[in-house]
Amino acid sequence: MAVLQEFKRFGHHLILGISGTTLSDDDKRALNELKPIGVIFFAKNFLDSTPYPVWLESFKDLHNQIREYTERDSMFMTLDHEGGRVIRTPLPITRFPHALLLRSHAHKVAKATAVELKSLGINLSWAPVADIFSHPNNPVIGTRAFGNTSESAAQGARDYYLGLRELGILGCAKHFPGHGDTSKDSHIELPILNLTLEELRLRELIPFKALIEVQIPLIMTAHILFPNIDSDVPATLSPAILKNILRGELGFEGVVVSDDLDMKAISDIFNKAGTVAQAFHAGCDLFIVSRNINSSSTERIYHIAEDLANSLSQGNLDESVVEAARERIDKLLAVTPQYTVDALDKDILLQHAQLAIACSCK
Repeated sequence: MAVLQEFKRFGHHLILGISGTTLSDDDKRALNELKPIGVIFFAKNFLDSTPYPVWLESFKDLHNQIREYTERDSMFMTLDHEGGRVIRTPLPITRFPHALLLRSHAHKVAKATAVELKSLGINLSWAPVADIFSHPNNPVIGTRAFGNTSESAAQGARDYYLGLRELGILGCAKHFPGHGDTSKDSHIELPILNLTLEELRLRELIPFKALIEVQIPLIMTAHILFPNIDSDVPATLSPAILKNILRGELGFEGVVVSDDLDMKAISDIFNKAGTVAQAFHAGCDLFIVSRNINSSSTERIYHIAEDLANSLSQGNLDESVVEAARERIDKLLAVTPQYTVDALDKDILLQHAQLAIACSCK
């Protein structure tokens, strides 16, 4: 029983991926024993090539089962839903174009997106991208950014977030302190950016600063090594980046969430004992484990949960650090709406489709 209590403790800092359109035995076990504070959905969680009422009812059942097994009334129900190539949902959910095309439409598109997300029971969108499309050969960000200058990226990301917020969806700025200038994909390897802090201040940090000024509630870390700032660890594990720059210099008081721990840039590091303590001490509050990239097994999640318990019992992790993280999460969850899954009217979807066309024609 004591072990399960420690697992639940990690669950309060966990956004968990689900294996498919129905819950597997592993899903049920993890949801019930870990009781994650939230889940992240992907395309694999939606019935594809089926009529709207069919896949929506299936997704509604999945929602209900998740709440049943976690025994949580309030959760972060989340989706990576940026538009462009980052769309997980089947039709008729609108295919809005990538962020770079939105320009003056960013606010309207975000409001329309929020309406659709709410109809799916989603209350947190892992958007907007606050990175800058500054490297022409960037394999992972590119046109997902709102602009190729700090000013255009900041304006687009700010407008988009305010549109989400206006319609009751939480937003998350990503990937701090900036992923736009890389030539490598952190899903498959660890990028290295030789930027100085002053260079970050003059470009990468500007969109994040703009979003912090309008009180964006979450910021996601980048699995990138910045050797001129911290030569030892990626940003996700770096107090120099998360505590000194994000919390200290920029004054961010919200929830810091790691990018997916299954990504190859970081996954091996989190197999090592003490890494979760390192992440908490660096400034992370919340951790995503998608089970979507390198591992469909729940064993890694239990390993990290056990690492947290060991770090606390051995005194390698300060209890007050975990408690402060929990308080930030609880404060946010307390004001997070909980939505049900319901079909959208055809006329609303038609209006959104027309908006998507208008964006693409710009």
